[in-house]
Amino acid sequence: MYDKYRTESTMAPPEPRRPPLRPADARRAVRGAVAALPCPAEALDDALLVTSELTTNAILHGGGITGFAVDVEGCALRVSVSDRSDEIPVAERAVDERHRWRAGGRGWPIVCRLARDVEVAGLPCGGKRITAVVPLS
Repeated sequence: MYDKYRTESTMAPPEPRRPPLRPADARRAVRGAVAALPCPAEALDDALLVTSELTTNAILHGGGITGFAVDVEGCALRVSVSDRSDEIPVAERAVDERHRWRAGGRGWPIVCRLARDVEVAGLPCGGKRITAVVPLS
C-alpha cells in the first residue's frame, strides 16, 4: 500500500558518524554546540572540563570511546560518552594509605561536582554510557 508513495533518492545515504577519537575532538564538538548561545565563559569552561574528563576516562579506563553525543537543552548542555567497560566509575582517595598524594583519581569527582545531573547506564551490547548535564548559565 505504501509502495506507490515511495520515491527513489539519488542522494547517497549519510555516512555514520564516528565518535571522537580524542578529548580535543569532543571539546570542539561542545564549542560548536554552544557557539550561538550567550554562555558565560565559566559555564563553557565547566562544560569543556566535564567533556574532557568523560572522554579521557573512557580512553584510559573504559577501553576507548564507542559513542559520543552533545546536545543543548534549554540552558544546559547534555554530553554522553560511551565506552566498552561495564565498570562504574568511583572516586579514588587523593592520598594512599601512607598519606602520599596519588596521581589521578580526581576526574570523576570533578564531573559529579560540575554537572547538575549524572547518569551511568549499562548498554545492551556491553559497556556503559555516562551522561552529564552541565548548566550553561
